[in-house]
Amino acid sequence: MHPNQSNPLIELDCAGALVRGTSQELRDLQAALESVRTEVLVEDQQMLAGTVETPTEKQPLDGAFVDLPDRLLDGYRNHGAASEVGRVLASAADMRERLDAVVLLGIGGSYMGPRALMDVLCPPYHNERTREARGGAPRMYFAGNNLDNDAIQGLLRLLEDKSGVDSSACDWGIVAVSKSGGTIETACALRVFLEKLYRRCGSQTQQMMERLRIVTGPRGRLRAMSQTLGCHDVFDIPDGVGGRFSIFTPVGLLPAAILGIDLVRLLEGAAAMNAHFRDAAATENVVLEYVRNLYSLNGMGTSDIRVLNVWSDALESVGLWHDQLLAESLGKQEKGATPLTVVNTRDLHSRAQQHQEGRRDKVHINLVVQAARTPALQIEASELVDDGLDDLVGVGLPDIMAAAIAGTKQAYRDDQRPTIDVKLPVMDEHVIGQLFQMLMLATVVEGRLLKINPYGQPGVEAYKRNMAQLLSPV
Repeated sequence: MHPNQSNPLIELDCAGALVRGTSQELRDLQAALESVRTEVLVEDQQMLAGTVETPTEKQPLDGAFVDLPDRLLDGYRNHGAASEVGRVLASAADMRERLDAVVLLGIGGSYMGPRALMDVLCPPYHNERTREARGGAPRMYFAGNNLDNDAIQGLLRLLEDKSGVDSSACDWGIVAVSKSGGTIETACALRVFLEKLYRRCGSQTQQMMERLRIVTGPRGRLRAMSQTLGCHDVFDIPDGVGGRFSIFTPVGLLPAAILGIDLVRLLEGAAAMNAHFRDAAATENVVLEYVRNLYSLNGMGTSDIRVLNVWSDALESVGLWHDQLLAESLGKQEKGATPLTVVNTRDLHSRAQQHQEGRRDKVHINLVVQAARTPALQIEASELVDDGLDDLVGVGLPDIMAAAIAGTKQAYRDDQRPTIDVKLPVMDEHVIGQLFQMLMLATVVEGRLLKINPYGQPGVEAYKRNMAQLLSPV
């Protein structure tokens, strides 16, 4: 599973999954997985290309995310600065040079992917570090994902306080992300922040445009607004890519580039996972094996709740992104597991009792990074306190964390509670690109096995319609 030593692939350990079944049942499921792989890689792509008609039950079909990393890399290698990636890099470089802070306005997949990329690939406390320590990257804040008056006011005051009197050092700008432009949370925030930015720029439209980036669909209110304003840099969310699958469109790539994240390495990781998904035998395929075990457990009635245990603070936002991916994709027709993100060891002190002795309706997925990014902190001898840690002198925090992971897994295993380990060799752009693509592919494969459309989110539209009706003038 390792194409080379410098770019190892994610590994999967399903020994603790406790999946049961007859040989025939396992063979039947394996054949079904092989069929779904062909459906996702070939049949769906033919429908998207228009060479095969898309049946009603497959509409909407948002499967264009599958080969997107490969297409973007090919475009960049062949056309450089004129490619989509080249345009994103140039626009981001201008933002980095010009601004000290960027506010990303978006909701759902329009902000959860960028937030996850920032948290997992930027150093901890990025926004608290000096500009020099940030490598010249702006601070990044997220709004437009709620209607919390106090939170929005707080961010506006923070931007004003940071600006002070030295406008050259503390300028800020906006990245507005919405495929339709009609989502009310983001639209309200954009109205508020755009007015503040306009005033910040001395009511000079040209200066405001230099600090504004739009990421939107080919049609819709935000597209029309960008044309009316004369925005310089407008990036497309392509047709055939839904919001929760949009992390490798400019939705995720533009904020990532602003933060100094290596886009090529990120896309190469996603492309490597595509190649693995396409070429690896089913029994050695991390996507298919992951789905096989989860689908089997769900069929056995033992995994109505899917707990993603992330053993790193940096991965919490990845877990929340995964929650949306799973909930909106598979939570249909009274099917689909309920996702839950848990950060350990923190949440062992709040949830472990229920997970250890509560209802047997959970599968635990451990998302584990096998190598820390920074040198290990060690417990040192101390004359200051008697804290019972003398036996741990010389032991590093990563070793203590490893013991916590092993001890928790053993406790679940001893009580016959299923676990699956997803092992990340390191936490860098290539591996994280693999991870996002793996989880998106796995979600679609599982949806196809469940006989539901993993794309679209019809249930979300109900609250939007009701809210619009309540806010409409009588």
